[in-house]
Amino acid sequence: MVESVPNEATEKDISALNTALEEERMGEVTRIINGIPGAEVALFLESLPGEKRNAVWDLVDDASQGDVLVSLHDEVRDNLIEGMDTEQLVEATRDLDLDDMADIIVDLPEEVSNQLILSMDKASRELLDQVLSYPEDSAGGLMNPEVVTVRSDVSVEVVKRYFQFRGVLPTPVGDLFVVGRKGHYKGRVPIATLLTCDPKTPIKDIMDEDALAIPAKTPASEVAQDFEHNDWISAPVVDDKNKLIGRITIDDVVDVIREEAERSVMRMAGLNEEGDMFAPILTSSKRRAIWLGINLLTVLMAAFAIGFFEETLQKVTALAILMPVVASMGGIAGSQTLTLMIRGMATGQVGSGNIKDLLGREFMIGVINSILWAVVLASLTAFWFKNWDISVVIAMALAVNLVAGALAGVVIPVMLRRMSIDPAIAGGVVLTTVTDIVGYVSFLAFGTWLLLG
Repeated sequence: MVESVPNEATEKDISALNTALEEERMGEVTRIINGIPGAEVALFLESLPGEKRNAVWDLVDDASQGDVLVSLHDEVRDNLIEGMDTEQLVEATRDLDLDDMADIIVDLPEEVSNQLILSMDKASRELLDQVLSYPEDSAGGLMNPEVVTVRSDVSVEVVKRYFQFRGVLPTPVGDLFVVGRKGHYKGRVPIATLLTCDPKTPIKDIMDEDALAIPAKTPASEVAQDFEHNDWISAPVVDDKNKLIGRITIDDVVDVIREEAERSVMRMAGLNEEGDMFAPILTSSKRRAIWLGINLLTVLMAAFAIGFFEETLQKVTALAILMPVVASMGGIAGSQTLTLMIRGMATGQVGSGNIKDLLGREFMIGVINSILWAVVLASLTAFWFKNWDISVVIAMALAVNLVAGALAGVVIPVMLRRMSIDPAIAGGVVLTTVTDIVGYVSFLAFGTWLLLG
């Protein structure tokens, strides 16, 4: 899926579209909507409620509808597809690139997908089947199977003539990939090198044999890391037998990075990253209700812990006033560590080899911050309540919870990953439960001991 990032030009187009739509100048809407890229049209459609979205969709030229559909989030795309007949869908999607076709064909009605497959030549059908045989979030599912290859035993001049004969090259061009007689990957040739060296130079003399290819089963997140670390514009994809089967380009990787970032943000709130902003109210309510129920259980656990100290709270009301401070500070400290850990896991910077070092580092950070803020909070509490005993209680509890939050921020995502649970989904809830219970129990326990003991 190709998504659009709002920039100044995009925001200007969308602003003009919103104004024209609000003033019911549909001719102006039609002119603008068919003069901007499909990804921008998709972004605008996703910003509209159902009725307006359908009205604008009807104004999109048939020739552009395929590019728009590919760029939409799954749920929005499915809703629009439901309102199109077979002939419209076939016409809109028949000219898509094979990698885009692979993205969308699984969402199309069976009758439409069958017609599209039958309209392809044998070679295209085989290439499409090849892409569809791999998971969507893998290198094989991400690749474009249409790739230009060269042989190592020809000269630069021959390759240039071949390009002139073809007339059109896939974009972005990136590197050229060198294969053997049976299509096995041998290396790559940077396009800049090809254009600047002597025409009589053999390809084998300028190809980089050490440039590794990406196995087709590699997860998309690892593909993105490879592109980042190696500054690639394009990369070859090979099967288990090292046969070149496609290529991945930087525009595909940008989509992966953006989707990963969006997924992390949405999952931390328990939401579906592919959700429609204007999905039916009951549908959205059901999705959020599940997450709210989970959070309610964790809050009840904290309330249950507080219940053990009901007598203490009745006798020392100041503790009830200050109690949320300890839990909140511990939660923030833990969230800082948790965020760093989740990011580190996503980028490959956190692994089994450095967990102990990270644990020690976060422990020391927790200790330093606990001393600093315990002194500050104790001073403020003494000034407020004129009671040094309460100051000591809150200082001790805050120190305990800040350290506990920092350690939990390291341990929780590691444990969740070992249990095959996404830390971005459950980490925040588990962390909040830990820091709330530790904060409340330590604060009330110290209060019972020092003030009522």
